[in-house]
Amino acid sequence: MVQGTLEVLLVCAKGLDDSDFFNKMDPYVILTCRSQEQKSTVAKGAGGEPEWNETFVFTVSVGDDDDAPELIVKIMDSDELSADDFVGEATIPLEAVLLEGNLAPAVHRVVKEDEYCGEIKLALTFTPEDHQARARRHGYREEEEEEEVYGGWKLSN
Repeated sequence: MVQGTLEVLLVCAKGLDDSDFFNKMDPYVILTCRSQEQKSTVAKGAGGEPEWNETFVFTVSVGDDDDAPELIVKIMDSDELSADDFVGEATIPLEAVLLEGNLAPAVHRVVKEDEYCGEIKLALTFTPEDHQARARRHGYREEEEEEEVYGGWKLSN
């Protein structure tokens, strides 16, 4: 079983279809890793070339029989007078970052209804949780110190 922390650096997007007719769109991103979801800030008036430079942290746990998780990056256009518009999304398999630990900023295709509609750039870092830290979090020590207690006194080697 692999457990740890996935850090996502959301850098920018380019070439997005601007869905607003009168103004530039106000894009934001919803990042989903299994059941965890986080939302970026809205890049007001950024149109099809938003920059965020924001970091998000997810807890990742993968059992031996589980498929490697994916990061779903959904780009939305924030609208004040109507429902937010779906711009497109990218699906990023996490198997490589779970094995390598660190993936430099890379560009991923953004699609909408199987059509290319831009790209998004992000970096991924996975930090595995060591076995002893996991044991401490659950309230027990893996290795007991070799000492005995007699009548309130500790005897050590």
